[in-house]
Amino acid sequence: MDARITLTVNGDKRTVVTDPQRPLLDVLREQLHVTGPKYGCGEGRCGACTVLMDGRRTLACVVPVGSADKKTITTIEGLADGDRLHPVQQAFLDEGAIQCGYCTSGMILSAVALLNENPRPTDEQIIEGMNGNLCRCNGYTKIMNAVRRAAANIAEVKKP
Repeated sequence: MDARITLTVNGDKRTVVTDPQRPLLDVLREQLHVTGPKYGCGEGRCGACTVLMDGRRTLACVVPVGSADKKTITTIEGLADGDRLHPVQQAFLDEGAIQCGYCTSGMILSAVALLNENPRPTDEQIIEGMNGNLCRCNGYTKIMNAVRRAAANIAEVKKP
């Protein structure tokens, strides 16, 4: 039975009528035409579908849209402030941590969630925080460098 689900996606309040058990990823891509989150494995194992739900890392392919009702969803499309990239996006660009691009939005959103919770992570904490995001191109060294750079840049901005 379909339900009315209201989401705030990248700052825009959106309402859909759909099966509440339908994956959030399907609703984002097919009904709301938000294409940053990707379908990878469909099992929550690759991280390509990562979004932020109320600021927390969420694997949209395994989360029923009904559990996202009245929540705020941020995708890669909602991170930049106008023409100014989010510090994590900028760090990925600066470090060349974007190869084929398939994993990039999920990697960036996982890094944002990590740095929101822990603005000065150790390498071990970065590895743990990014665990579950797979890169088909094996660009992990550049991704680590990008997360380190983003953390340093964010710390510099917050310096008194």
